[in-house]
Amino acid sequence: MTGRTHDLAAFTALNLVFITETAPPDISFATLAAAVGANMIGGLLPDIDDATSDIWDKVRGGSLLGKLIKPLVGQHRMLSHSIVGMVIIGFLSEWFLNWLGSIVLVNMNIIWWALMIGYFSHLVTDSLTKQGVPWLFPIPIRFGFPPFEFMRIKTGGIIEKSLVFPGLILLNAYWIYANYQHYIIFLKRYLE
Repeated sequence: MTGRTHDLAAFTALNLVFITETAPPDISFATLAAAVGANMIGGLLPDIDDATSDIWDKVRGGSLLGKLIKPLVGQHRMLSHSIVGMVIIGFLSEWFLNWLGSIVLVNMNIIWWALMIGYFSHLVTDSLTKQGVPWLFPIPIRFGFPPFEFMRIKTGGIIEKSLVFPGLILLNAYWIYANYQHYIIFLKRYLE
């Protein structure tokens, strides 16, 4: 999937988790903004193993940094696209956010969950592509859905651009419309 599809899929996953909460979380606006940002980063984070990934465009000197990190995580869609990689990133990001939490006054637990929801959404959406994802790395089997590669979509192809991306936009619009009371209660905190 392309970076913009991963961003939208991460936001969709965050939106879905938010809607399934029985009560909107009581968080500050700073935490909300940081959580959405962390979710977008999480949606691109598994591609740290690709020096040309969209995540490196978000960092000053990112392409050079990407070239330095790539040898540590191996080839594209290996360690960072697996459950093992997700656990490693989860521990490292939790440590970093706990350290950062002593400086910044936002709820780091919510930030961490938003990041990990984005990360997981990346693995799920990449499972829909022809290349699949090695969920059980170091076992060298790539899993995809549907199980037959010829039925999966091509990254950046016509199906992604004309069905997946617009479908995610419509899904978000539907969820927001169908659950507008949930959002109104949440937004009233900031409008009053």
